[in-house]
Amino acid sequence: MSDFAEARARRALSDAGLDYTMALNRASSVTNEVWLTDDFAIRVNRKPNQRLRREAYLGPRLPAGVHYPEVVGYGGQLGADWLIVRRRPGDVLSRRWPSMSVGERRSATRQLAGLMRSLHAVACPPDLPPIDAAPQLLCDQEYAATRPLLEALDALLAIPSMDRQVTEDATEMVRATSAALDPFSTSHLVHGDITFENVLWNGTAISAMLDFEWARGGPRDLDLDVLLRFCAYPFLHVAADYEDQTLAADYAPVPYWLAEDYPELFTHPHQLDRMRLYSIAFDVRDLLQSPPTVSANQLSPHHAANRLARTVHGTSHLDRLADGLDPELPWDFMSTVEAPLAHR
Repeated sequence: MSDFAEARARRALSDAGLDYTMALNRASSVTNEVWLTDDFAIRVNRKPNQRLRREAYLGPRLPAGVHYPEVVGYGGQLGADWLIVRRRPGDVLSRRWPSMSVGERRSATRQLAGLMRSLHAVACPPDLPPIDAAPQLLCDQEYAATRPLLEALDALLAIPSMDRQVTEDATEMVRATSAALDPFSTSHLVHGDITFENVLWNGTAISAMLDFEWARGGPRDLDLDVLLRFCAYPFLHVAADYEDQTLAADYAPVPYWLAEDYPELFTHPHQLDRMRLYSIAFDVRDLLQSPPTVSANQLSPHHAANRLARTVHGTSHLDRLADGLDPELPWDFMSTVEAPLAHR
């Protein structure tokens, strides 16, 4: 398998007019095949959706304040499209995080807030290629954005291993709170997959924000959905080779720091309802793409079926953020800081 993956990377270099014989180093990645040279990063997407085409189009249109690297080339075919960008100095922020001081972590969070502000100020290009199966099952229209989510919840009822009551409770929650998303603005860009795996740190500063394949038009707080889930369960979002070093306790202050640096993400009058809707839309998509074959009590507590149950029962990571300090919960929140999702 590795030989075929390397061949795909070398073919990409050749197609881009670059030296295909240069030394390649395989990089850990959650979603794509990634190879590094001294000057370039090569990503190959093996799924038949050409997600990297969108990033190749969008990258050159992003402002300098987002720190997206220069696009060198894009091509390939369905099931093996590739993107080559020029490398920026630094290492994946989540790899560095365990050894960083509190001061460095605070600085990185402040800088990330600045990059997010820059991104969220970018008008969504009207000709941005359509996204394939966005991470949240929401439609791009100002009102009734939850329509595809409600249809998906109906489909979820047909999965025998799903707890029917949880699905029905989720449907009722969506129906009762869907107005919290109105109007669902899609005029400006969101990243769609902000985790610390997609940010580079050079030792003193964030040097790049990466992986815009899920970027789309959406409300700026939509980017909180994946980012807060990452802070709650960071080990689920990093490469396997350092998963055991990635601890939720190390990310506990990040939502509070982010709320200080970018308060507009947290201040909607119905912020908690919005975040619950985003979270349900994420987990239901996950469940339909990979339906469970056993009941929830036989699955990992981090499985989408159990995440969904916690959301509808009011015991999710979002509720922990909204309610503040609780010594029985795994996040060691600072009791002196106001909970950033306090607006119910």
